[in-house]
Amino acid sequence: MRSFKEIKRHYNFTEEDEQRLRSLKEIAEANMDGAMDALHSWMIMTADTARFFDEEKRKSHVFGSQKKWFLDLFSGNYGSQYYERLIKIGQTHVRFLVEAHYMNRAVNIVRNYCVGVLNQAIEDSEERAKSIIAVEKILDINLDVITSSYIEEELRTYSGAYHVKNVLISFSEAFSKGMNFVLILALIGLSIGVVYFLVHAVQNFLTGDLEHAIITSLGSILILWIVIELMNTEIDHLKGGKFHISVFVGVALVAFIRETMIATLQKESPEKIYYLIAAIFVTGVVYWLAVKTEMRG
Repeated sequence: MRSFKEIKRHYNFTEEDEQRLRSLKEIAEANMDGAMDALHSWMIMTADTARFFDEEKRKSHVFGSQKKWFLDLFSGNYGSQYYERLIKIGQTHVRFLVEAHYMNRAVNIVRNYCVGVLNQAIEDSEERAKSIIAVEKILDINLDVITSSYIEEELRTYSGAYHVKNVLISFSEAFSKGMNFVLILALIGLSIGVVYFLVHAVQNFLTGDLEHAIITSLGSILILWIVIELMNTEIDHLKGGKFHISVFVGVALVAFIRETMIATLQKESPEKIYYLIAAIFVTGVVYWLAVKTEMRG
């Protein structure tokens, strides 16, 4: 299955759409009962779907889950957890032998009801059109993910080759998470080491070699700063955020700056210092371009 980020990009689902859906939450809450009544009336009156609700306990559970799903459409939070919930919906439907056709019809009922409510609730025609488009997008995304999970769950059930592939993917994902954990621990250890060298440099500062201590302290502070940035980037990545290549370019930039400071202190040849200054300039330009590209994305 495609990543949720890719799916949202294909539907041109933007932050503006997220904010607009969040702003519609009060309208959704006020009209939730009407939307659910329309959906449940169809489910009960249709023989093929009504058979699933012969038990009152199951009926109450399903109707409650549908209400939560409806409100989540307007939550404004559409990250990895939202994606996983949609996948579980499809998997559950396959497990209970619910055909994808009925999910499509259910979404169609909710879509029609929402469009009718928005046509009455929003007077400004431009804002109304944008709101309807945002609702259409999130419903289409829901249908896309749930339908795809239907297909994958059926393949997982009936295809041995797919089962092997799924096991390999699951193992790879678990291994990747383990390596990320190791990376976090390594960064923590590295930051502790940098703090040690910073404390040592401060001690030198207090005991006499001021020039060398200042340069060493500044170098240690720069390294500590970049380690903290690496940790923040890795933590954000583990939470499903974007991977920032600019942080790694920043590591090279800090390394060149620190090397230049030490070379100046040790009175190295002018050629080496000019080389380091040129390297700082080039790396700085690359860093600026990387940051600018990430801000656009």
